[in-house]
Amino acid sequence: MLQQLNGHSSSSHDQSRVSLREDIQEFLSGEAPLHQLDDLTKVNPVTLETVLRCLQARYMMDTFYTNAGCTLVALNPFKPVPGLYSPEMMREYHAASQPQKLKPHIFTVGEQTYRNVKSLIEPVNQSIVVSGESGAGKTWTSRCLMKFYAVVATSPTSWENHKIAERIEQRILNSNPVMEAFGNACTLRNDNSSRFGKFIQLQLNRAQQMTGAAVQTYLLEKTRVACQASSERNFHIFYQICKGASEEERVQWHLPKGSTFSWLPNPERILEEDCFEVTREAMLHLGIDTPTQNNIFKVLAGLLHLGNVQFADSEDEAQPCQLTEEAKCSVRTSASLLQLPENMLLETLRIRTIRAGRQQQVFRKACSRAECDTRRDCLAKLVYARLFDWLVLVINSSIYADPDSWTTFIGLLDVYGFESFPDNSLEQLCINYANEKLQQHFVAHYLRAQQEEYAMEGLEWSFVNYQDNQTCLDLIEGSPISICSLINEECRLNRPSSAAQLQTRIESALAGSPCLGHNKLSREPSFVVVHFAGPVRYHTAGLVEKNKDPVPPELTGLLQQSQHSLLTVLFPTDPKEKTQEKPSGQNRTPALTVVSKFKASLEQLLRILQNTTPHYIRCIKPNSQGQPQSFLQEEVLSQLEACGLVETIHISAAGFPIRVSHQNFMERYELLRRLCPRASSSFHNPYSAKEHSEQPPQGEAATLQTLLQDILHILPALTGTAATPVDSAECTPAPLQCGRTKVFMTDFMLELLENGRTQVLEQCARCIQCGWRQHQRRKQKRQRRAATLIQAAVRSWLTRKYIQRLHIAATVIKHAWQKWRIRMAFLASKELDGLEEKHFSQAHGSPNSSPLPPMQTRLLGAIIRLWPLGLVLANAAVGIRGFQRKLVVHACLQLPLSSSRSSSVQTAQQDQAGVRSIRALPQGSIRFHCRKSPLRYADTCPEPSPSSVTGFNQILLEKHRPIHV
Repeated sequence: MLQQLNGHSSSSHDQSRVSLREDIQEFLSGEAPLHQLDDLTKVNPVTLETVLRCLQARYMMDTFYTNAGCTLVALNPFKPVPGLYSPEMMREYHAASQPQKLKPHIFTVGEQTYRNVKSLIEPVNQSIVVSGESGAGKTWTSRCLMKFYAVVATSPTSWENHKIAERIEQRILNSNPVMEAFGNACTLRNDNSSRFGKFIQLQLNRAQQMTGAAVQTYLLEKTRVACQASSERNFHIFYQICKGASEEERVQWHLPKGSTFSWLPNPERILEEDCFEVTREAMLHLGIDTPTQNNIFKVLAGLLHLGNVQFADSEDEAQPCQLTEEAKCSVRTSASLLQLPENMLLETLRIRTIRAGRQQQVFRKACSRAECDTRRDCLAKLVYARLFDWLVLVINSSIYADPDSWTTFIGLLDVYGFESFPDNSLEQLCINYANEKLQQHFVAHYLRAQQEEYAMEGLEWSFVNYQDNQTCLDLIEGSPISICSLINEECRLNRPSSAAQLQTRIESALAGSPCLGHNKLSREPSFVVVHFAGPVRYHTAGLVEKNKDPVPPELTGLLQQSQHSLLTVLFPTDPKEKTQEKPSGQNRTPALTVVSKFKASLEQLLRILQNTTPHYIRCIKPNSQGQPQSFLQEEVLSQLEACGLVETIHISAAGFPIRVSHQNFMERYELLRRLCPRASSSFHNPYSAKEHSEQPPQGEAATLQTLLQDILHILPALTGTAATPVDSAECTPAPLQCGRTKVFMTDFMLELLENGRTQVLEQCARCIQCGWRQHQRRKQKRQRRAATLIQAAVRSWLTRKYIQRLHIAATVIKHAWQKWRIRMAFLASKELDGLEEKHFSQAHGSPNSSPLPPMQTRLLGAIIRLWPLGLVLANAAVGIRGFQRKLVVHACLQLPLSSSRSSSVQTAQQDQAGVRSIRALPQGSIRFHCRKSPLRYADTCPEPSPSSVTGFNQILLEKHRPIHV
């Protein structure tokens, strides 16, 4: 049974082999799926196939960023992803304590560079190199990074600084649309391909706030103005003015609807970049006002009409070429827009001025049709190149900060990606040469420098073979003979250059280079260079002329005669230029060629990069068609091989990505010695690279080495392994090695050390917390005891004061009561004594009275003797209950105590409510004559209590209330 796999048929045997390989891969990869591996160094094993599968799995899960050691791999999604580049996402990565633990993102690189600037670790200046093929997303990545820095690096402290920061941020962000409109174009591989290189320098002050920026450009592809490949377009700005101009502007710029221009191919294609209003608004924010914009667009419209100027072959070589009928109107319109004399424009395009002889005699010669087209194209390229450079100057003047106001910078390098077209010329050679230099910088900085550092530190390290492109660079720029030197030499010869002759010279002079290939099947003269990204065939036809980039002086003089306000700025009349145009033949210095200028600017850029801490973002294009959710393994594989990503992963996985100096290592991990007691000096360390026989002569260095060895002896306790000589002899390569000046470790060992350090810090924190809590408890106990003593003393004092007041009050009451009782008793006895005396005096002293009979006398005595009993019985409770009542009865009746139990008293008649008087017989009405008591509260009836003593007045007052005796 056959099954289709990747476009090829395979048998069941092949299917079983694939399934077996997948099972092994699943076993090696562990339980985590491939799309969850955010670092390619964690892929096991690290091969092109496994890396491809991991990237494809993450791409299909809409995860477009993956770490690869020190490099961030960015896959172009080819679709808008909501929230992936939002300001909230920027703030999340900026506010994270450890952004590396978040998902890989370009904001991780941006935040790392920003924190490196704040840490002031040398070199303080940072640079981000964004590389990749055309269409991989380099421009978009640079744009997002600029937005990120504009958000996180503008934290003003005052309102004035806030306004300044907002203005700088807006201008930096608005420089992108202008630069892309004038410098980007639609190519076969990318709709928004950068046709120039730029290095954006974001300037920061001492407070790490963005104060300005500067833009440096490299090698604008100005030939695109007059020559576009099939299915490609001119620069975006030409399409923007043709599609976005208003009716009034169309009349002013002579751009009627439906007009066609030979330098404006494929105008029917609608791209996202064809947004004229965005470009105009950005130019306004950069300080380019509306009249200046109008002048710029007039010049661009004049160049479009200049492209429609076509010449016809002249029958007589001595006569200038004639214009076609359609071209006459175009010449008139172009001259009007550029404000040039029409006759002078035609004359300059059709007639060449030659200076010869020592006297510099001037000869005028009519140009052929090809020469006329070349001069026309040269005029357009010259104007557009000057206009582009002027825009860069305007942008820099708008966003550049005073040198005294900034101290550090973060550089963003966005260069054209590696290009290989069917027809490649000088532009592609320079572009690929720049990519070779950047790849060499990456190799020198990371791959080669890392392994050389291992060897310098004395580590046991097996070198990984990586692709070194120094041979290719020697072929292009080497000394004394290289491709660039041969092309420059052809430019200096006083003879016409031949394409076949140049090919022969290159092949014969550089035949020994392994990076020089041959294509014998090609009919056109060409040579092949084997770049790090693959072989590219360059045509030699027109190579020397493009390198010369000749600008006839009469073209410059023509533009200096323009009355256009912008062209007078672009082409000022300088008397020094006239003197330099007429040097003697012997003292004339050779003119700088395009290759020489580009090489000088590239070397200057590399010097800047070498003085910074570089960071790398590798942009990968999943497919050439720009389709989302489409991952072509063949295309991605070629890009991975070209950028040296596999070698980077190998070295990062097998080497030691983390290196710390001895001093810093000791300062951070010296506290690990608390985990276990110090080992003996004879204890062998299995993790050290080798025994250092030579001890440093300085005592401090010796102490540092001793402390370092003590920490390294603790590593077996951290890893859980036994440190014996046998184990150390048979152990695998150690995850930590001690070099001469640094300690090298893997991520695993770093995690172990950090965990051990965390344990020690937790122990110390617990000890500190215990001591502090004990101190707090003791302090609280002392405070509680003091409070208790104070409270006891206060309460004792308050109680004593209260008791004293009670004693005083009781004494006063006691004295008053005794006084009142005595007085009442005295008054009562006095009243009773007076009543008895009066009664007896009336009974015995009156002569008219007759003596009472004995029975009445005895009855009267009994009444007098028994009156207390009547009062008691009248106010007592019902019945004869109660011990006190019985005692009163016995006392009044004078009964013997022995017979008190058997005696009974009939008190039925006395249990009546009210008070019985003691002054008369218990018949009739009773009236009391009470005097007012001298006491203040004597007439008040207090509330009776069980323990109180009933007084005489109380008995008299409470006549309606029964009292229990």
